[in-house]
Amino acid sequence: MGSIDEEVSLLEAEESLIQISRFFFQQEELKLYAEDGSIDIYGNPPLKQKTGNWKACPFIFANECCERLAYYGIAKNLITYFTNELHETNVAAARHVMTWQGTCYITPLIGALIADAYWGRYWTIACFSAIYFTGMVALTLSASVPGLKPAECIGSLCPPATTVQSTVLFSGLYLIALGTGGIKPCVSSFGADQFDKTDPSERVRKASFFNWFYFTINVGAFVSSTVLVWVQENCGWELGFLIPTVFMGLATISFFFGTPLYRFQKPKGSPITRVCQVLVAAYRNFNLKFSEEYHTHLFETWDMNSSNTGDCKIEHTDGYKFLDKAAIISEGEAKSDPWKLCTVTQVEEVKILLRLFPIWASGIIFSVLHSQIYTLFVQQGRSMKRTIGSFEIPPATLGMFDTASVLISVPIYDRLIVPFVRRFTGLAKGFTELQRMGIGLFVSVLSLTFAAIVETVRLQLARDLDLVESGDTVPLTIFWQIPQYFLMGTAGVFFFVGRIEFFYEQSPDSMRSLCSAWALLTTTLGNYLSSMIITVVAYLSGKDCWIPSDNINNGHLDYFFWLLVCLGFVNIPVFVFFSVKYPHKKV
Repeated sequence: MGSIDEEVSLLEAEESLIQISRFFFQQEELKLYAEDGSIDIYGNPPLKQKTGNWKACPFIFANECCERLAYYGIAKNLITYFTNELHETNVAAARHVMTWQGTCYITPLIGALIADAYWGRYWTIACFSAIYFTGMVALTLSASVPGLKPAECIGSLCPPATTVQSTVLFSGLYLIALGTGGIKPCVSSFGADQFDKTDPSERVRKASFFNWFYFTINVGAFVSSTVLVWVQENCGWELGFLIPTVFMGLATISFFFGTPLYRFQKPKGSPITRVCQVLVAAYRNFNLKFSEEYHTHLFETWDMNSSNTGDCKIEHTDGYKFLDKAAIISEGEAKSDPWKLCTVTQVEEVKILLRLFPIWASGIIFSVLHSQIYTLFVQQGRSMKRTIGSFEIPPATLGMFDTASVLISVPIYDRLIVPFVRRFTGLAKGFTELQRMGIGLFVSVLSLTFAAIVETVRLQLARDLDLVESGDTVPLTIFWQIPQYFLMGTAGVFFFVGRIEFFYEQSPDSMRSLCSAWALLTTTLGNYLSSMIITVVAYLSGKDCWIPSDNINNGHLDYFFWLLVCLGFVNIPVFVFFSVKYPHKKV
């Protein structure tokens, strides 16, 4: 009997070992797949070794780089095309350019809604890239086909564009605006989707991805600001528009080639509808009475007992208590109407958006400061010495130092600064996203401070040399502007990259594209606010206008720069206040 018992014990032990081995094998097998809810092209859990990560990023980088090359290749010199080739006045040309650029930063709201609610980020990028390419083709044809552009001037007689010519041109431009609206809010989020947020090592790589993503943007901007602008001015607009058209076509094709390597997140329904349901339900239940015990019990059990909506559950938080009533119901009330009752997850999504708002608003002031590199920095440079021998430097060319600083700063930040700071903070990414954004805000103020100092010296030199009334250029080399451009580019590396990562990580899973588009909207609002500030300053400064329309030697551009410095310094403590209070979502 003893031997039989021993055999039974050995069999039981062996079976236990087999079960334990099977358990660990299953656990190891699970780690072979991404566990963040993503799927591969066939709808299955994606294998980590075959999908996502850095292997999928080159196709995404190529698409974004070429899109930015095409955009800046048009935007940087579009006003020259309108005035020289279409014979528009300066005012009309400036109005067309500003309207088009504003549209390019508003259309991302459309692309983001489509991506989050219906198509997903992959198909939105793919389809809108095709629209973008179509617009580029139309723009190239409008500059190449003789019948689609106005005839050259004969003396002072310059024939305006016909209705057909204008239609082809503006159709191309606004197809491009629509195309960029589907790419910009989705491509950074789609790239970040390639890294499993449940895997610590992939989370570190994702932080690095945002740095190189911004680097890629500026590669395209640098090429367009230098090579393409030179081609347009010296080789003709036909070739100047054809080159980015070809690159955009190649980028669209290459994006499809990466399809087997991508990881995809399923769309989770209209984010606008989800937000509206919470607000309507909170309003309808505003007068509903409930006990604190019932309130606590509800938020502990509601998500667990509710039907599966495909949401990524977000923990209930304090604050914005008025929204909690969107998920408060009385005993026996029907639970099927989402306009009367929402999940706790929906309520928390709206709370996240409200907490993001002050962080988002700080980006408007940053955009005001950053926009000066395209406007008043150029005007300042135009009144400085710009010649080297017989060669005259176009003042807008110094914008290349803004881009160059990004191309230099990103590798230094990613390879040197992050490992160094990591020793002190203990964070894999070195700084938190909000710390990084705060540094960017501070550096942008330093850029305007340097610009104000240079302008103070320039105006004093103009007075000393009696150049105030004549408006002649001051013998102060334009290269004194390099530090202000370089500092602003460095500020962008900290602020823009930090903002992209922050809004991706902290936004609700179902609203990531929309939140990216929302962040981009600060560029438009910053330009509008900058324009409004200039208008108000010009009105209040009266006859002694700080920013004269013709002779800035007779104004006080330095005062305006100091005003922006003060605005930036006020923005920093406000940003810090809300940053300290911000409750980070666990990722």
